[in-house]
Amino acid sequence: MNVQTVSSSTLKVIGVLGHNVTLPCTYDSLTHGVLSFCWGRGVVPRSQCSSTILSSQDGAVPFRQSPRYQLLGRVTDGDVSLTILDAQWSDAGVYGCRIEIPGWFNDKKVNTHLVMEEAPVEQPVTQDWAPASGDILTTFVTNNVEVGEVIGIATLESHNTTEEEFKAFLEVGNISRMAAIFFFIIIIILVFVFRRRFLPKRTLQHLNTSTAENIYEVL
Repeated sequence: MNVQTVSSSTLKVIGVLGHNVTLPCTYDSLTHGVLSFCWGRGVVPRSQCSSTILSSQDGAVPFRQSPRYQLLGRVTDGDVSLTILDAQWSDAGVYGCRIEIPGWFNDKKVNTHLVMEEAPVEQPVTQDWAPASGDILTTFVTNNVEVGEVIGIATLESHNTTEEEFKAFLEVGNISRMAAIFFFIIIIILVFVFRRRFLPKRTLQHLNTSTAENIYEVL
């Protein structure tokens, strides 16, 4: 609802079709107490209201033309605004509010021009569709999805698989196997070095012994 001041005595209210609309009208209840008032269709005349649709006497509402006309404000606080429930095109027009303030020519008059408009059309909200990688790979096998889409997903899954295998490889059991393999390699290296170091000596001793035996046989 939009309220605009057209002149010093007239307001303009824009209502939305099918929604409630409130026509404002207030007074100082602290100074005057609870007063009588009325609402009518048309500009407020010299007395009473034109084509009265609601009236109130000392806080009571003896007349209401339709249950669609409601007083939803705190009347005892001076808020006698008129609310029209489920406003329709036929509700458009001028409304007058008169508050009967004691004294000569003291009544407060508020004229309101109600303009009805259609509710704005809400644009549908679209969400980006992002299927899971498993769905894309399944479609690739059955319906030949574009290769570019699948390669991106497959690369991502391959990267994730490599990370998982590396983590699994670092588990306690795999570390133990690595240690055993490393220890076995060290033993092989030590045996090879040991043989290289001591084998020449044993070969030389064997040659010396063979030579001595050959000399003894000649003698």
